[in-house]
Amino acid sequence: MPLSHVYDTYAKAATGRIMHFDVVLDEQNQDKALQYAKEWLASIGHADAVVTQENCAFCHSAEAPPELRKQIDSQGYSIYRLEGCPN
Repeated sequence: MPLSHVYDTYAKAATGRIMHFDVVLDEQNQDKALQYAKEWLASIGHADAVVTQENCAFCHSAEAPPELRKQIDSQGYSIYRLEGCPN
């Protein structure tokens, strides 16, 4: 299995709520990680959330678990929710 790259990401919703999540993708590419973070936020109803390059930083590389691997293979990335993210 290929190594995936994990970007530790924080976004601030319009309500002030902080959402902490990882963006996982197969390329070590911060611009794509930020783009995917914004796409995901829009898909969960938080298109107005603020996420910047400073808040979307490369963390580490690892083999993605099967559940995340399926998402990466189908859409190019996966999101691993950590804190403050809606279910």
